[in-house]
Amino acid sequence: MSHISDLRKSYERAELNESASAADPMQQFDLWLKEAISGEVPEPNAMTVATVGSDLRPSTRVVLIKGYDERGIVWFTNYNSRKGQQLAGNPFAALQFHWVELERVVRIEGRVEKVSDAESDDYFNSRPLDSRIGAWASPQSQVIEGRGTLVTNAAKYAAQFLLQPPRPPHWGGYRLVPEQWEFWQGRKSRLHDRLRYRQTTDGAWIRERLAP
Repeated sequence: MSHISDLRKSYERAELNESASAADPMQQFDLWLKEAISGEVPEPNAMTVATVGSDLRPSTRVVLIKGYDERGIVWFTNYNSRKGQQLAGNPFAALQFHWVELERVVRIEGRVEKVSDAESDDYFNSRPLDSRIGAWASPQSQVIEGRGTLVTNAAKYAAQFLLQPPRPPHWGGYRLVPEQWEFWQGRKSRLHDRLRYRQTTDGAWIRERLAP
């Protein structure tokens, strides 16, 4: 096996330039996400969420995007989880999508807000029954004695709620409202394409190229 420092990859699949990219970053994101889906990239909806706690230490985890529109990027989780507690104290986050097969990365930064109860209810009710029970069964981010705790909890709540578990009060959606985007396209000789979109005080988007 080669030494890890010797691993190399030449990025030559595509390019990203100002004239061929959308003026609105959400439109550019929509294009790239749809290309990742149509290209059958594994889990194209997976994104890394980075938050910062009161101790100023960052933490990351992978979640699944569940919606996006002009208002922002939406995902769902346990509000009592580590990320939920960090967002309660510091409502800003960064997201990253990495579509390895397409040699593309999208980074998004902005403030985070909870979605409405109606939005959370609608999505929760669309989930498979086991997933709805799981939202009750898992005290996310808390220390547990073993997997048996989860199995016992799942059995308890399945018996309690049968086929109609309600949405737990500690579970729902977040929406990141973008303030800055970056689109990265791998290029040959490490001369990658990086386009940043940043929002001005009047809501307009400025598109600019960054050195790789």
